[in-house]
Amino acid sequence: MTENTSDKPCYHCGLPVPEQFDITVEIEGEARAMCCYGCQAVAQSIVNSGMADFYRYRTDKPSKPEEIVPEFLSQLHAYDNPLVQKQFVSEDGDIREVSLILEGIVCAACVWLNEQTLQALHGVIDVNINYATHRARIKWNNHELQLSEILEAISRIGYMAHPYDPERHQYIIEKERKSHLKRLGIAAAFGMQIMILAVAMYTGEWWGIDPGFLQMFRWTSLALCIPLLLFSSSLFFNNAWRDLKNKQVGMDVPVALGMAIAFSASVYHTIINQGAVYYDSVSMFTFFLLIARYFEMTARKRSAEHTESLLNLTPAVATKIDKANNHTIITVAELRVGDNILVKPGENIAADGIVERGTSGVNESLVTGESYPVTKSPGDKVIAGSTNTESPLVIEVKQTGDDTVLASIHRLLDETQRNKPPIAKLADRIAARFVLAILIVAGLVASYWYLNGSTQWLEYTVATLVVTCPCALSLATPTALTAASGQLAKLGLLPVRSHVLETLAKASAFVFDKTGTLTQGHLSLTDVQTLSSLSEKQCLQIAAAIEAESEHPVARSLIEYAGNKFKDDNPYKILSVENKPGAGITAKIDDQEWYIGNRDFVSNHCQQTLSQQLNTEIQQQNKTAVVLASKDTLAAVFYFDDLLRNDSPNLISQLQRHNIDTYLYSGDQTSISQRIADSAGIEHVRAELKPADKLRYVQKLQEKGETVVMVGDGINDAPVLAAADVSIAMGSGSELAAATADMILISNHISHLYNGLVLARKTFTVIKQNLAWAIGYNIIAIPAAAMGYVQPWLAAIGMSVSSLIVVLNALRLSR
Repeated sequence: MTENTSDKPCYHCGLPVPEQFDITVEIEGEARAMCCYGCQAVAQSIVNSGMADFYRYRTDKPSKPEEIVPEFLSQLHAYDNPLVQKQFVSEDGDIREVSLILEGIVCAACVWLNEQTLQALHGVIDVNINYATHRARIKWNNHELQLSEILEAISRIGYMAHPYDPERHQYIIEKERKSHLKRLGIAAAFGMQIMILAVAMYTGEWWGIDPGFLQMFRWTSLALCIPLLLFSSSLFFNNAWRDLKNKQVGMDVPVALGMAIAFSASVYHTIINQGAVYYDSVSMFTFFLLIARYFEMTARKRSAEHTESLLNLTPAVATKIDKANNHTIITVAELRVGDNILVKPGENIAADGIVERGTSGVNESLVTGESYPVTKSPGDKVIAGSTNTESPLVIEVKQTGDDTVLASIHRLLDETQRNKPPIAKLADRIAARFVLAILIVAGLVASYWYLNGSTQWLEYTVATLVVTCPCALSLATPTALTAASGQLAKLGLLPVRSHVLETLAKASAFVFDKTGTLTQGHLSLTDVQTLSSLSEKQCLQIAAAIEAESEHPVARSLIEYAGNKFKDDNPYKILSVENKPGAGITAKIDDQEWYIGNRDFVSNHCQQTLSQQLNTEIQQQNKTAVVLASKDTLAAVFYFDDLLRNDSPNLISQLQRHNIDTYLYSGDQTSISQRIADSAGIEHVRAELKPADKLRYVQKLQEKGETVVMVGDGINDAPVLAAADVSIAMGSGSELAAATADMILISNHISHLYNGLVLARKTFTVIKQNLAWAIGYNIIAIPAAAMGYVQPWLAAIGMSVSSLIVVLNALRLSR
């Protein structure tokens, strides 16, 4: 039995519409018939996506079922595939997070519109867009919303979004740059011709000109201005139209309005052959605004260079080694924890891991800020993105993808750049309302001068529209923060919270923990005191032989010291060994019993007792003492200490030169804490403190009005780190300390904290300078233009230069 059909075809696919079906979709103002609910859903999706022009410009109806869905919709839905998302989406159950590149972002209004549109979608949890890098980070519930719907929502308001990929990002930037240069070239070529004719017309007004020539010059200027408007200026008109369609007033609206008014008036005056023409002003608007946008685009790219370069450190492929020692080239995405990979000299390490075989220098400068390659041997950790510089290394993979240190660094930097401090949010609120206020002011200016009979009312109105610069307000903070974040990353300082730079700039007191913060965090052998006829070398070699199998920090330090000092083979061989945890080790060497451990352990086994004088000397050292003895003779005392970092005194002196008070709060003994404080130059010391005591003393400083920076690394530092105004965790410290910190220092140079302080102060000085300039410029320029003191061409230069000054000032932070 055949189905009865009408003569009317489906507007979407072209197939006949069944008679019993009455399904329509409104397209271009008309109800269009659909043959099924599938075509209705697709057509409605196309209309909702703002792509109704698909029907106007298609050349034929689709002939195959798979062609019924337009290519762009198919591409968007491909992003919902879990295998595709695996490359760029992070998952936590149903919660997904993606980083997108946004094309078409021009000003703060564009950012606001995209954020508001996405936040209105059911299922979106969080949206943050970085104006400086045009990157959006979106978190959503995949059970309630698909990624394709997010991308559709962005396209519906006139912007394009792609999953972030460094190569794709560079391609888009390069494509945008080339397009911009073409527009600029056309504007320059046609603008110069228009200016030559304008000079002739201006001089003709002073010295006289034949009316026929004057009219010819006007028509010629009109002919030259049309291609300039259609190609070079179309950028501003398209952006303005997009904003108005979305009921939003962006910074291109007054620019486009000013150009349209100036051009329309010029065309009218050309046709009636009287009145002023402004073709030169329109061409100069376009030229100078495009130059400013080009330099702004270049400057934004430079300010984000270091942050973006981190993403390019991880190689695309790695050499995997299987159990049969076969080498296979695989993509980094295929690496799994436990895999072994070969890293040749000159190659970047593909994942975090531990060296299995080989010894080589590894350059971690771009990741940690360390200046020189660090020697890595079996058992040492290596970081993804660092470069092997000398010899081949075989590495066991421990962390891949988003779990690597490099990925964490980039997440932290991205978080810092997109989380705006209060001063930035205030600037954005002002900028969002600024354009609407300017349109109102321009309307009042036009009304005033027109009603007062001025023949130049149009010039004054156009100048008022063009001279304003909301862009400078929008750029003032994000460009500075992006440049500062890149510089902090070079220093190995990673901001975690949005307030950290602003608060660090106000710091008046630095509080330090001792162990692992001011000191190196591990014991080192500092002195050897021999007590018998045995030489220092013999004592060290005996002790190293006994401790060879121990993993105790004292043992590792002693073995490392002996190995570095004496390169020849150790002649002493262990026949048997017995370890008593927490006390010491008994070993047999050449039929002789040897003991190494604390004083009580040795005293219980050695016939020679420690003298009162020796005990006093050991106590006065305030160091960890380990005694070596045979059955009948005391051989040596080894002194170990957690040494002060080489750059700790330099940091303290630099802080004090800036009138910042320094404090040491430690849980260690008073004598040891005081010795470390004296060596570092710290003024105030409190020792033998419990975590609650440290917290109480920091709160007392805050009650006195101090802005406190706390630097620590241990689990016991977590409470006080959380309470401090700014908390900085050492990268080698505990995970809990890092989790409660506002900033993490991943380099081994504590002196970089001073550089971070200086940079924070410079950053907020630059932000204040930028905001002062942006506000001051508009306060002066707008009344001047409204009163007729600013020509339209000069207004275009003023607006362009204003934005450029803000960006160039922020770039000073990149030096």
